[in-house]
Amino acid sequence: MALEAVFERFVRQSPLPVMARLLMQRALSPEWLDALFEQHRQRQYTRELLFSTEVDLMALVALGLRPSLHAAAQAHGELKVSLQALYDKVHHTEPEVVRALVQGCRERLAPVLKHLKLQQPSWAAGYRVRVLDGNHLAASQKRLKPLRGFRGAALPGQSLVVYAPEWDLVVDMFPAEDAHAQERTLLGPVLERMQAGELWLADRNFSTTRILFAIEDKQAAFLIREHGRSPHPAEVGPMKKVGRVETGVVFEQAVEVEDEQGRRLRLRRIELQLEEPTEDGESCIRLLTNVPAERMGAKEVAGLYRRRWSIEGMFGRLESVLKSEVRTLGYPRAALLAFGVAVMAYNVLAVILAAVEAEHRLQSTELSSYYVAGEVKATYGGMMIAIPEKLWRGFESQTDEELGKELLRMASHVNPAKLRKHPRGPKKKVKKGYAPRQEVDRHVSTARVLRGDENT
Repeated sequence: MALEAVFERFVRQSPLPVMARLLMQRALSPEWLDALFEQHRQRQYTRELLFSTEVDLMALVALGLRPSLHAAAQAHGELKVSLQALYDKVHHTEPEVVRALVQGCRERLAPVLKHLKLQQPSWAAGYRVRVLDGNHLAASQKRLKPLRGFRGAALPGQSLVVYAPEWDLVVDMFPAEDAHAQERTLLGPVLERMQAGELWLADRNFSTTRILFAIEDKQAAFLIREHGRSPHPAEVGPMKKVGRVETGVVFEQAVEVEDEQGRRLRLRRIELQLEEPTEDGESCIRLLTNVPAERMGAKEVAGLYRRRWSIEGMFGRLESVLKSEVRTLGYPRAALLAFGVAVMAYNVLAVILAAVEAEHRLQSTELSSYYVAGEVKATYGGMMIAIPEKLWRGFESQTDEELGKELLRMASHVNPAKLRKHPRGPKKKVKKGYAPRQEVDRHVSTARVLRGDENT
């Protein structure tokens, strides 16, 4: 009874860490993780260090609960192998295992999320929207001896990420060790997993004839920004003005592409002439889509592509809210594992946000994942000391529906006002102009500037 009273006190006063622990337990069951490793490993094997322990330690780093893998291992206290053995296993974790980890965690969390988001609005009626984009991991520290002679940045890898924006979940990830590999060369496994009824949004890196036909062959839809050099569609109709949207004027034109076998594919080209140029100085954006006009008008297509930037926001949250890029991990496979675990942690936060939004009937854009993660970090360690493992095990037998109801009960104790976003207004663009190097490098005292004592 005393332990249950302590548990309920955490639920009432700090429910977010409790919710995070229950979802991490659902997503990262040790038995499931070790079985997944055995199923997808190729050359690796298990001796004393289990894959579940490796992921558990990396999750502490991704959530910001420990500053490094070394610190997480030291805090563990019961690690049966040396730190060198731990790092060796992390450095050799195969990309296939990382992808299976992301996929599996999504499959274990999605049913819970669906019990929370019963009235999920569709981005495109009749389609399941998927956003595809590449993510290059930031340069690592040059701790590896072969890197010390290079002045340039050391990039440990990249990934293609598939994001379901309607659910705010990463549904798949394709890790690649070569950071300089062209993104479209990594697309083979992505094309294999495409299904009929999906609508894929992607940037111009994926604008090739082969990719467009491959998506069409899967009976899926696409909305891809046209590359300046590829796929060179032939115009089969005049350019017609459709109307104005928030960012400019929309035009539509019928075009056609032909593959090496002589097959032809009729597409719609949506051209958006911007009122203000992009950061790259471009004033015209061309989009290619096979979505029929009767299902989605040209202005809707332009608006939908603009929402593609939601995946950039997701990448930003991964880096700012979670520690998705551990720069001390120089080996590509270790860095990709850290990113994969961070993606899993992001999905956990997405379910927590969905529970709070559903219970308090809030819009999906009102709450800040930064504040949610901060609340989890602040209390999680003390909570794990106060509540023993055997009490958490009592929740393992819950069904997805039961866990969803439990999360809603806990979310009722959350104060949404503490988690709301506080967006800043747009910054004024000020041209600084040229300044001599001596002036740029000059140091000033902030206190003197505020008092007016320093010449500025």
